Amino acid sequence: MHDKNRLSPKTLAAVALAASMLAACASSPPTRFYTLASPAAAVTGTASLGPQTFIELMPVAVPDRLARPQLVVRSDATRLEVLEQDRWSSPFNNELRDALAAGVAARLGAIDVSRGGRPADQASYRINVELRDFDAARGGRVQAVFGWTITRSDDRRSGACRLTVVEPVSGGANADVVAATQKAVAQAAQAIADGVRALQAGQGGQCSS
Repeated sequence: MHDKNRLSPKTLAAVALAASMLAACASSPPTRFYTLASPAAAVTGTASLGPQTFIELMPVAVPDRLARPQLVVRSDATRLEVLEQDRWSSPFNNELRDALAAGVAARLGAIDVSRGGRPADQASYRINVELRDFDAARGGRVQAVFGWTITRSDDRRSGACRLTVVEPVSGGANADVVAATQKAVAQAAQAIADGVRALQAGQGGQCSS
């Protein structure tokens, strides 16, 4: 006699597949998201004593391998790891632009008008940044090479700078790489803010370090 309540082999296979997929989803590690922005309390700046300062920090150019949301770390002399479960809160180039803009603005007491909002009769400082090289290793160091130009909008005075930053990574966790990268970006933000101040003082010129 045929048992109407018995599941067919095809149905049993489908149920087993669904169960295995659910088990795999339940066991997969969660995705962690990180930011490059430093905590507000860690940034100490000096507000402009004269007219309000306006900055325009343009999109940041980064090496192609880094223009992605995943963290990229070095595993040995020839290999890089793209970490699917450890990601920036936005693609790295966008995260870097936002962190630099916030850091420079905080140090200058300035307003970032990159997305509009500058009064027509006020000068601004347009900042173009390129991350020329970046290397990060767990338990090793973060090394970043930045280059940038700053141009004043009203009289076109400008300055250019190159900065190499090396920050030790305190441990072997991905969060330690993120913390070291934050410190490297904070150093760049400070140097860019100093460049804006130099232009405000009429100095301009070139720099490298």
